[in-house]
Amino acid sequence: MPDFDKQEPLLMMALSRVPHLSMRQQKIIVDTMGSAAAVWKNRKDILDIIPNSHKRLAEGLQQMDSLIDGCRKEMEWAEGGHIQCIAYTDPRYPHRLRECTDPPMVLFYRGSADLNARHILSIVGTRRITDYGRNVIARLVRDLAQACPDIVIISGLAYGVDIHSHRAALENNLETVAVLAHGMDQIYPTLHRSTAIQMLAQGGLLTEFPSGTPVDKFNFVQRNRIVAGCSDATIVIESATKGGSLITAELAQDYGREVFAVPGRITDQYSTGCNKLIDNNGAHALLDAGSVLDTLGWGSAKAVSDESTADGILPVSHLTDDEQAIVRVLQGHDRLETNQLSLQTGIPIGKLSGILLSMEMKGLVRNLPGACVRLSV
Repeated sequence: MPDFDKQEPLLMMALSRVPHLSMRQQKIIVDTMGSAAAVWKNRKDILDIIPNSHKRLAEGLQQMDSLIDGCRKEMEWAEGGHIQCIAYTDPRYPHRLRECTDPPMVLFYRGSADLNARHILSIVGTRRITDYGRNVIARLVRDLAQACPDIVIISGLAYGVDIHSHRAALENNLETVAVLAHGMDQIYPTLHRSTAIQMLAQGGLLTEFPSGTPVDKFNFVQRNRIVAGCSDATIVIESATKGGSLITAELAQDYGREVFAVPGRITDQYSTGCNKLIDNNGAHALLDAGSVLDTLGWGSAKAVSDESTADGILPVSHLTDDEQAIVRVLQGHDRLETNQLSLQTGIPIGKLSGILLSMEMKGLVRNLPGACVRLSV
């Protein structure tokens, strides 16, 4: 059995640095051989062991010896900073991430949270968070913590949705892990350093990048697959039509994970991405914490307090009086005929049709056959 404390992460790190060897190829090789130690031991005979492999693989593996010294220095640096080097074959490695097609061979981790916790959620979104987004995060994390207090929240420590999600988790006594797009020798952005330090005792910091890795745009895109891969589901709070959070949502879909998006007004720039996700069936519309719990099988919406579920995840100020009335009535029914909805809300049927169309565009309700309507979740 490999020495997971020393030999295996060292050789796994060397394997990860072999030129022209993609992460998918690294995973296939290690899965086939069983460990990085086995790959290294048989590096000269790899073409006999894996007959269909390319000659370039054999040539690349011959370079592992020359890479080991640099990897050993990285491990010594990490050890001095109380940073764990977790190899792909290590039992501590996030098992959800190991299931993905392109996991990193080594993770650098400092913190207290279990990366294989029973319940893990990723929360992502725009850096240009609005008051609506802040309100949603505060309500969502509070209600999740109340209903399922062992949830671990993962995000990226960036401005906007990320940092608000981390801080909301800390405030509600949930562990929270930040996935960094650079090495552990720095914190970016520096304004979030105090929060990052607090997270070490109530969560942690995680990265695949060695020390000295610069803050580079491509690294953030690469980082997103870890955010998606380490969790059971990804929640998008706010997003424009393009952005890293939509990339994370797409990765989560590719990995077979659930995706949730918070709907917003069709006129709001940073709700456009979420609304499109919902409209294209790329995400569940998230109206409250209960919808997450029910979809993932972590409990019932009833576990959330009556006060929370009454307003749902959408702040009262975000809905018109008529929309509030419709949501409250529909929460008590699996489906309801529009004429009955009109009677119970007191909204004339002619006016109701226009309101329901607007709410459907927001992803709040869904029209059904037989002139019926229900909430989207």
